[in-house]
Amino acid sequence: MDGMATTTDPLSAVVAELAATGGPVDLERLRRTVDTMVPFCNHVGVRVTELAPDHGQAELPVRAELENHFGTVHAGALFLAAEVAGAAAFAGAMAPRITQLQGFVLRSSKIAFLKPAKGHVRARATLDRQAIDAVLAGGAAGRFELAGLALLHDDADLLLGRVELDYVAWLGAAS
Repeated sequence: MDGMATTTDPLSAVVAELAATGGPVDLERLRRTVDTMVPFCNHVGVRVTELAPDHGQAELPVRAELENHFGTVHAGALFLAAEVAGAAAFAGAMAPRITQLQGFVLRSSKIAFLKPAKGHVRARATLDRQAIDAVLAGGAAGRFELAGLALLHDDADLLLGRVELDYVAWLGAAS
């Protein structure tokens, strides 16, 4: 979701339309937009399957090209699924102020791989609810930091990995 301040990306178009109508944010429309807006995610096949105020979820398909030389899912593909789930969680949580969003960047992350991943992977991310609530209630413009956590699971619901996400974002003044 980097580069959201530009007017040419799909999210900016949806945000501009929301700002013009003043209506509530349609989370399903936001999910569909976030799901397809990053060309690299489309290339890999990562899909945003859930975008809600309290979490985001992304799924990584089963494809031989996403495996490493051991026949398990490559670490980079696993990280991408976690990062996309985190971005979806951010979009869902910030939906009430999404029209004020000027930037959103993953500043750092820490990943712990717990089990080798074989096949389909699901990443579910949540954000620091207390920090989100403070930003939403505050109404002020400016920079804020936000922590998130993405958990990676396989189809048997086995925990494969844990990814800590550290974001920085900027909000503009309400229009």
